[in-house]
Amino acid sequence: MKIVSWNCGGALRNKLSALTEIPADVFVLQECENPALSKNAHYAEWAQNSLWIGSNHNKGLAVVAKDHISLKHLAWDGQNLESFIPCLINDETTLLAVWTKQANSPNFAYIGQLWKYLQLHKDKLPKSKTLVVGDLNSNSCWDEWDRWWNHSDVVRELQEIGIYSLYHHQNRQLQGAETQPTFYMYRKLSKPYHIDYVFLSDDLLASSHLEIGKPETWLALSDHMPLKVDITDL
Repeated sequence: MKIVSWNCGGALRNKLSALTEIPADVFVLQECENPALSKNAHYAEWAQNSLWIGSNHNKGLAVVAKDHISLKHLAWDGQNLESFIPCLINDETTLLAVWTKQANSPNFAYIGQLWKYLQLHKDKLPKSKTLVVGDLNSNSCWDEWDRWWNHSDVVRELQEIGIYSLYHHQNRQLQGAETQPTFYMYRKLSKPYHIDYVFLSDDLLASSHLEIGKPETWLALSDHMPLKVDITDL
């Protein structure tokens, strides 16, 4: 199975030609408009097999799959945390799609949203055929010493249930020491960060490969690069 995660930066309807050049079965998309409300017929048709969530119909989180793939939303109470889509792919693979946001929270913004979500639902994440994918807006370089919901804490909690970052496993790099950015602040090459992730259950790591899009191709479209994952065991 081939999966792509991309924060498209909005107006996905105008960027579909670039995105669909990537062969993929499932897309996890951040900052995309609600296809059910889109006036763009091509975008609405392309995303007809999808799940979407968001408070702004122009910028939400979506999971879009090819027609032959089944998507089933899992009714996990998000308690207004932003933004998460838990779902089943083909009735056997659990995907948690993520786009962490500030969420008007003075204390638990961004990675704090995922930390709180995991406290509610990590026991529901199976130990096999499980993916946590998306824009976390976070990196361990921003950990704060007196906070227990840092990026490193979230990574550790996922590891404790057998779920690992594919990039760090594949490249043998430590969290916070990434050499390949996924995001360029203000679309400037001088401001690179690694804030988008693919976490996989241990049983999928050996059969998976991750590729990060190149800025010369994608920076004109978004400040985020797409993450392209090929999992041969799915």
